Amino acid sequence: MRIPPRVLTVAGSDSGGGAGIQADLKTMLALGVHGMSAVTAVTAQNSLGVQGAWPLPAEAVRAQVRSVVDDIGVQAVKTGMLASAELVETVAELLADVPAPVVVDPVGISKHGDALLAASALDAVRTKLLPRATVATPNLDEVAWLTGVRVTAEADLRRAADAVLSYGPRWALIKGGHLEGDAVDLLTDGAEEHWLRVARHDNRHTHGTGCTLASAVAAGLAKGLSVPEAVRAAKTYVTGAIAAGFPLGAGIGPVHHGWMSSASHPVVLNRRTG
Repeated sequence: MRIPPRVLTVAGSDSGGGAGIQADLKTMLALGVHGMSAVTAVTAQNSLGVQGAWPLPAEAVRAQVRSVVDDIGVQAVKTGMLASAELVETVAELLADVPAPVVVDPVGISKHGDALLAASALDAVRTKLLPRATVATPNLDEVAWLTGVRVTAEADLRRAADAVLSYGPRWALIKGGHLEGDAVDLLTDGAEEHWLRVARHDNRHTHGTGCTLASAVAAGLAKGLSVPEAVRAAKTYVTGAIAAGFPLGAGIGPVHHGWMSSASHPVVLNRRTG
């Protein structure tokens, strides 16, 4: 019996099921890898926002990671909401002993603008966590928070990527979804560039996009894809999930993680490398 590639998500729980470890595990299942989780925080969360968040003790997070890594093993790790400086430092320390690619989604705020990381953790993310990353996947708000670089146009993405790479990740994936026009992202290691562009879907139900994309990248890496291959496949997957996003509650609904099992129209990614 073939054992599927194994991916560990180290992230917070979203009680509404659209983001966090719930989105991560749904993505991993859809993409054919075995998902495992180390919960860092519990949130009370729905389509309207985050009503409460409770970080777990660092020892609980450490025990979860060690339990999985020491017995089951991992082919990739994805990090999401880490909540506090202590948890950021704990996870970074643990990742130093994991011989697998790491995708860091530097979660700072939710889709609704709720803070998911203490301001005091910023330095730990820069100096402890990002240097462990095979790929860092910040959106434009997170780029500004981490580096001070504010992106207002596509031409600013290179400058943003350089600023993120200065903190040590091997690759930076700068997500330009908040810009006007096409949804364009830039993946670069400082030497080569990959521009990923798709037409924007007119769908407000996009809760969980960042978690979903990072988890899809981790799934691709666990399967043995190169970073550019994994990111391109992840972009295609999340674009389809956004197109199929659906309303829940009175606010912003989630992307559809199971869209590939019922979709009739493939998502085509336009290639531009420069």
